[in-house]
Amino acid sequence: MLTAAILTPLSSSHFRISRNSIPQNPCRSSKVNTFAPNFRGGCKCETQTERGLEFEIGGAFYRQESASGRDLGVLAAFLHKKSNGSLRVLDALCGCGVRSLRYLVEAEADFVAANDANDSYGSTIAENLSRVKKGSCDESGERWKVTHLEANRVMVDYYLQKSFFDFIDVDSFGSDSSFLRSAMNALRLGGLLYVTSTDGYSSGGHRPHHSLAAYGAYVRPMPYSNEVGLRMLIGGAAREAAVLGYHITPLFSYYAYHGPVFRVLLRLNRGKIHDSRHYGYIGYCHKCGNSHEYSWDQLGQISCSCSMPMVSNSLVVSGPLWTGPLHDAAYLADMLNLAKEWEWVECDSKNSLGKLINRMIDESDPKLPFGYIKLDEMASRAKINSPSLKALMNAMHQEGYAASRSHIATNAIKTNCPMTECIRIAKELLQVPVS
Repeated sequence: MLTAAILTPLSSSHFRISRNSIPQNPCRSSKVNTFAPNFRGGCKCETQTERGLEFEIGGAFYRQESASGRDLGVLAAFLHKKSNGSLRVLDALCGCGVRSLRYLVEAEADFVAANDANDSYGSTIAENLSRVKKGSCDESGERWKVTHLEANRVMVDYYLQKSFFDFIDVDSFGSDSSFLRSAMNALRLGGLLYVTSTDGYSSGGHRPHHSLAAYGAYVRPMPYSNEVGLRMLIGGAAREAAVLGYHITPLFSYYAYHGPVFRVLLRLNRGKIHDSRHYGYIGYCHKCGNSHEYSWDQLGQISCSCSMPMVSNSLVVSGPLWTGPLHDAAYLADMLNLAKEWEWVECDSKNSLGKLINRMIDESDPKLPFGYIKLDEMASRAKINSPSLKALMNAMHQEGYAASRSHIATNAIKTNCPMTECIRIAKELLQVPVS
């Protein structure tokens, strides 16, 4: 059995880092030495810098490419602190502690519980967090605490102590969803839950029995599988919240190709929703290329309009999944304004953080359904070369359709335009005769 190893903050000999003391316009991440980012425990370097903060890696896993996900988490945590006046954070799988450090310094958390089951990371985590002086702390008189427990155990312990959190970050590997209920129990109502999956096999429909066991969703192969991965994760959380008598609201959903990584920020709300709104089935027809949403009362009557009234053998159905919005546009606008205020947008050489949030805002158009159309698939069906994505979107807008780029797939369009109409518009742009 693992035992808790609790380290308290070092005192006056250490210094507090505030965001104001960080050099203006710091780049997101810069290497101090070379390292192997995808090999756990194989890192040769010690010191890294992210958003102007130095930290040690030691033998812990660290991936520089995940900085955008950490940026989003810090922005959300600070907004919660700003609107509620206090912020208690649990970093349930903290690794080397870089997220915990950033929540303390940038999000100005009153208290961060940094937990990782591997006690060999303890000295590294403590060294990183000891850079932060006690300063403003919560009622316990501590600014941070390090523990080495299994993630579910630490969340259950805090729940039993009635020591609740405003923000819980669970950056897990694979498709482990067993923490969802424990995290919700340890979270204050109205609090934020930032959860992760890295199971691209299940979201791609390659392990439907595995996705059924982990998230309660039987997933089949679909051309927008990475969006399905986000909906699978949100749907699993929605199911767990309902068991506890709550419901969740997605504030943003983020996919990153490295890993792959599926991250969603959820707000836990009081009260169970007694209908199945936004929790149902998604169908994709290989024959016509169109997608459909099916409610629970349509089970046994599922077909595609291109094959009616016959059973559609070309139709694959996945679910139950989250079928509602992936993002809250107003919340993302607040995040973008904060990122600009902190000069996080301007300092990106490729403006990637600003581009990412703006694209998520575009995806939040309520007229847009789930899924997206890959231009390669459209061109293959039409037997044409694809027009430019921008030209195709402009033409869709002129015909009254909603359309936006997808942050998940670069060469894809989220749109309410049916595949047949998409093909027609593309052919007219290329001046190809429409059959």
